[in-house]
Amino acid sequence: MASAILRDELLCSICLSVFKDPVMLRCIGRVLDTQDGAGVYSCPECREEYQERPALMRNLYLHNVAERFLVTQPEQAEITGICCTYCVDSAVPAVRSCLLCEASLCDKHLRVHSKSPEHVLSEPSTSLEKRKCSVHKKVLEYYCTEDAACICVSCYLIGEHNGHDIKSLDEASKDKKEKLRNVLQKLMTKKEETEERVQSVEERRRKAQEKAAGEAERVTALFTDIRRRLDDLEKRVLSEISRQEKEESLSLSALIQQLEIKKDELSRKMRHIEELCNMADPLTVLQEPDTGDLCDPEEGGGDEDTGGHDRQLHGVDDLDVAVISDTFCTLCDIISGIRIGIYGEDAADILLDVNTANNYLLISDDLKTATGTREKQNRPETAERFQDYYCPQVMSSRRFSSGRHYWDVKISRSGRWRVGMCYPSIDRRGDQSVIGYNNKSWCMERYDNQYKVIHDRKVIRLPDNISSDRFRICLDYKVGQLSFYELCDPIRHLHTFTATFTDPLHAALCVAGGSIKILRGAASARKKTILT
Repeated sequence: MASAILRDELLCSICLSVFKDPVMLRCIGRVLDTQDGAGVYSCPECREEYQERPALMRNLYLHNVAERFLVTQPEQAEITGICCTYCVDSAVPAVRSCLLCEASLCDKHLRVHSKSPEHVLSEPSTSLEKRKCSVHKKVLEYYCTEDAACICVSCYLIGEHNGHDIKSLDEASKDKKEKLRNVLQKLMTKKEETEERVQSVEERRRKAQEKAAGEAERVTALFTDIRRRLDDLEKRVLSEISRQEKEESLSLSALIQQLEIKKDELSRKMRHIEELCNMADPLTVLQEPDTGDLCDPEEGGGDEDTGGHDRQLHGVDDLDVAVISDTFCTLCDIISGIRIGIYGEDAADILLDVNTANNYLLISDDLKTATGTREKQNRPETAERFQDYYCPQVMSSRRFSSGRHYWDVKISRSGRWRVGMCYPSIDRRGDQSVIGYNNKSWCMERYDNQYKVIHDRKVIRLPDNISSDRFRICLDYKVGQLSFYELCDPIRHLHTFTATFTDPLHAALCVAGGSIKILRGAASARKKTILT
């Protein structure tokens, strides 16, 4: 009570807060007014004298009292939690709340509070009415499992929940907590799985970034080498052209000099003949001793020097263009090197393994072409041969367990076909033997003029605007990528499978009508054409 009274005395009449920096106003001002004519001012509080009227100062005494009060009596705004309902003089934290009284109590008032059973105590709360039945105004003590509602004893005995499955709040809370723990466990499991997936995706992203950086570095080095080789080739060709031009220029200059001498000789003879032709004395013309050296153009015969010059002129030919052809051959080698740099190896030499060929497939003599047929072939039915009539398949004899490789195929425009790669452990009979429809194979398929890529029965449809009948399959075994390309102009990427290959891979074909032909590598074929 005393502290409450003291608080009232220390409250500012304007902001209603305890004084923080009080000053003396009205009384001090009146005293100083009376001292205006005396020439000296004396403070009635501390008796200190001033020559000039002093400015109003802080009330140190009142300031100290207010400061000590604030230290020993914190303001209500600074008290956390719920306050006691009965402590009206100051804010005292409550320790319990009575549901019957709808009041919160501190330690002092809790000691004198009724201990009867109907006075149910709970944790301090400001919403005590929520813990009572809205109909009977009694404490909620039970839980109706059918209606999922908290009810009072009257609701249980005579109310609308009479006859329902009723549990105590503790029991119902225990059951719900058990369910929540089960849900929490499931959520924790899903969270762990999600975290593992996040780590897996992050690992894939890291590997993709590392691979991209490595590929970028490799391609940069490759093109740097290409530019260097092209520059060297250009310099070599230009140097050869310049050398030939100089040699030809020297030969032609010597020939021109000889022809100039011959021209001067002819001019001299022409002047002499003109002089003879202009003479009037016939005796002088006939007695001219040099007439035997003169040649008559109409009589032919020419002289030996002229013939020699002509032969020399014919011996001087144009630039030797063979060096240009050699340049194209060198460029072909560079292009071949580019392909090897990109794919790691030249085009893979694929041969079909007749021992795995279905009896409804015709295999060409060169083991490069598979053609579907309705006439059964008389091959022995062994464990390694594909058996199903509706899926005539064949594997390659060569297998790949490392490096980069590619191979091209030409496919007939009719029939249903699949082309891809598989493990040697693939089944040879039944649904699991179809390439693309198990976890041991990957393929591209055309059926009803629709193109798809398939792995483990998961189908991804490709664009409808595929028009070429030639395709490329690229394998990067170490990285774990199998890619399909349409060999149009320019070459078009269709799809890339990403996997961790665990066994060697074989090329695999399925032809139900039509045929598939394995082509030679484009780089090797182009080089052969140029050289030929």
